Amino acid sequence: MNGEKKSGWRTNKWIRAAIPALLLHCSIGTVYCWSIFSQEIADYIGFSKGATEWAFSFAIFFLGMSAAFLGNVVEKDIHKSSLIAAICFAVGMAGTGGFIYYGGLHKGSVVALLGIYVCYGFIMGIGLGTGYLSPVKTLMLWFSEQKGLATGLAVAGFGAVKAIASPIMEKMLAGLGQGGIYKMFLILAAVYFVMMFVGHLLLKKPDDWHEPQTKEKGQNILDVIKTRPIMNYVGIWLMFYINITCGLALISQEKMIVKCIGLAGVVGVVSMVSAVFNAGGRLILSAVADKMKDRNTMYKIIFIGSIVFTGLVILTSGIKNGAGNIGLTILVLALIMIVNAGYGGGFSNVPTLLSDQYGMGSISALHGITLSAWAFAGLTGNQLANWIVNHFGEPVEVAGNMVNPVGYQTVLYVTLVLYIVALVFSVVFVRAPKETK
Repeated sequence: MNGEKKSGWRTNKWIRAAIPALLLHCSIGTVYCWSIFSQEIADYIGFSKGATEWAFSFAIFFLGMSAAFLGNVVEKDIHKSSLIAAICFAVGMAGTGGFIYYGGLHKGSVVALLGIYVCYGFIMGIGLGTGYLSPVKTLMLWFSEQKGLATGLAVAGFGAVKAIASPIMEKMLAGLGQGGIYKMFLILAAVYFVMMFVGHLLLKKPDDWHEPQTKEKGQNILDVIKTRPIMNYVGIWLMFYINITCGLALISQEKMIVKCIGLAGVVGVVSMVSAVFNAGGRLILSAVADKMKDRNTMYKIIFIGSIVFTGLVILTSGIKNGAGNIGLTILVLALIMIVNAGYGGGFSNVPTLLSDQYGMGSISALHGITLSAWAFAGLTGNQLANWIVNHFGEPVEVAGNMVNPVGYQTVLYVTLVLYIVALVFSVVFVRAPKETK
């Protein structure tokens, strides 16, 4: 009887943890498809692309903030949190479609624009934060010997789904005809709700896991953080924030940098390959970290690699001189891939690093607070790079494209300094775990 129970689907770690995690993360990960339809939304409702772009920034901000404030809800009840995620994400997406429809009838309506901000940014943001957190602790409990591999699998799904969903969305937009943009949102709201609801039903912690009932469990999150030197956690938060900020700064300029080095004809291919490195970094770097005594070593590797390649591109003026120079072109592409892999690896390694440092008892709440770094990086990374490009250098023509090589090179000076700061925090402040788990 016990043998049958252990081998049944109810206690299968793939069915109760891995599959539901992918269903949840592959649904909410489509938030990164925003660039596919942002211009079409802007045209349909009669606003500039810049005005509509704030919807995505708000979505990432509220992802981080909802994770921070609702981490305790996830900690106490993953079924409640995963249901909240499914409902909020689907309602937010459907509401976005509704306000796009309204905006099409009333061009230039502020109500339509604000409605999109609220639905795509705030409501979907809550679904993003709770949906991102809900399966993570469960994965680490089921895959206790391969925590990095398990969390990397789910987080890789979050990062990689854009490559799968984007062409589907493009075909939907082309096939749905007039008003296809709002129809697509309504259809996808239903599809993603079903996927996430199935994930919600399947998600389950192991039967042999019992939430701590000791005084430690009654501690607030600050008490948990104080079990180690406070600068230990500050170091983790800041190096996570810096890694995301630098990643977003370079990734936001990626297409223009590729054009700047004379590869305008293969921008799409480079973008797809960088997405593979992003997803691969999430999975491979976290799986490799499972073999390390201290997962902080992986962050040191990420920062050192980013510093070396950023420094080489700066020293060689690779972005300015890359067009027509095969060696410099390869160097710039290598930088893009290294940063993408490190950006992804930073996400997948943070929950396991936190669990090694502070234990599993309050990991969802602690992970949620740490994701506030993502919220602030989402508001600063792209904007920092855009401000630099707009204020340094001048647009020049390269192979028929207007680009600003000096601006992109200047972005690298800033990210280089930030990566060095992150490495200092990693080396000086983040201590080895009490014990390897």
